[in-house]
Amino acid sequence: MPERYDLVIAGATVVNHDGRRMADIGISGGRIAALGDLRQAEADTRLACAGLHVLPGVIDTHVHFREPGGEAKEDMATGSRSAVLGGVTTVFEMPNTNPPTVTAAALEDKLTRAAGRMHCNYAFYIGASQDNLAELGELEMLPGCAGVKVFMGSSTGSLLVADDAGVEAVLASTRRRVAVHSEDEALLAARAHMRVVGSAASHAIWRSVEAALGATKRLLRLARRTGRTVHVLHVTTGEEMELLAAHKDVASVELTPQHLSFDQSAYERLGPFAQMNPPIRDGNHRAALWRGLASGVADTLGSDHAPHTVEEKSREYPNTPSGMPGVQTLVPVMLDHVAAGRLSIERFVDMTSHGPQRLFRIAGKGRIAVGYDADLTIVDLGRQRTIENRWIASRAGWTPFDGRKVTGWPVGTIVGGQQVMWEGELTTPHAGAPVRFEPTLQPQS
Repeated sequence: MPERYDLVIAGATVVNHDGRRMADIGISGGRIAALGDLRQAEADTRLACAGLHVLPGVIDTHVHFREPGGEAKEDMATGSRSAVLGGVTTVFEMPNTNPPTVTAAALEDKLTRAAGRMHCNYAFYIGASQDNLAELGELEMLPGCAGVKVFMGSSTGSLLVADDAGVEAVLASTRRRVAVHSEDEALLAARAHMRVVGSAASHAIWRSVEAALGATKRLLRLARRTGRTVHVLHVTTGEEMELLAAHKDVASVELTPQHLSFDQSAYERLGPFAQMNPPIRDGNHRAALWRGLASGVADTLGSDHAPHTVEEKSREYPNTPSGMPGVQTLVPVMLDHVAAGRLSIERFVDMTSHGPQRLFRIAGKGRIAVGYDADLTIVDLGRQRTIENRWIASRAGWTPFDGRKVTGWPVGTIVGGQQVMWEGELTTPHAGAPVRFEPTLQPQS
């Protein structure tokens, strides 16, 4: 008797840890049950995907969904809707909400808010603060926690651990990989006068290369002193990429599509809508990031989805917030870079699936393999589209990539075996579940 599956994805090219091949994927009970020739198998649903590529579900390990406290900009429902419409199956959400996620109660509140509302899978970072250093070792082991996030330089929100003693205390009290926003707060404060009213381009002068490089040097020294591993978020400078290449045993590297796609000319076109922390820099730094990606120094791609309203971003700089939406555009923007030959589709998969799984020790995700969670991103590598503001499902309602023509597009999003997006439409709402991590797996009764 033929095998029977809940869903069979038929006729696609599967891109995986071992390359790409033609294969059908059989899914049962939310997990991958078979991989191969399933033309004779029975299925409740058979999804014809000839001509398409199926990737392990894209994991965006850096989003800000603003809930609680910033729901006018975004909430968990709208942010996760934007994610799955862009082909993202899992997100790690940052702690700089209001109130910040710095306690077990705050983490539990986020998990409660997410249940039944988020379209993709989710985990939440605990923010390090001067008040919770003693508890971080316990907090990072709670179910649903992606790990600890440190802001060495101030950004949106109030979380900040700027001094070496504080950062060292965070690292010494944790065991999991710590995610770090690496900018030197003292130097940022000393250079604040360099902001020019009405000139968003001065943002990159204020938040200088030296501010980023100096903080990363300090961070690496502290990581070695404590014997801990760190994940340096949204790296922007060539100097940091060269430094981090010599410290891969203790430090991993995140890049963003924005820093790979834009240079300083973005300020002329977009003004404060191009403002983010750390800032968009010149073309020489962008080229260095691409060299770091090509040489394997970079480990993950994170969108740093940080939405603000059009009204907020339309104010005069520097009275404008930093950040831009990005979770919905991560896949098409990076697939366009694939089409242009700047990276392979396998390298894209490495940075958005295998890399996050390896660094954060995610349980059951990151590969298309029997027994793994059935989280899949289905793409058309040849489809040409133009990214437009009206496509963006984020409550912010805009994207810095508005008007950008791309080759490569997300066609379908499968979360836990459920087809949640197909051809730009939500098909099964609220399919997300908390991410499980190997260090925090709970005994089953």
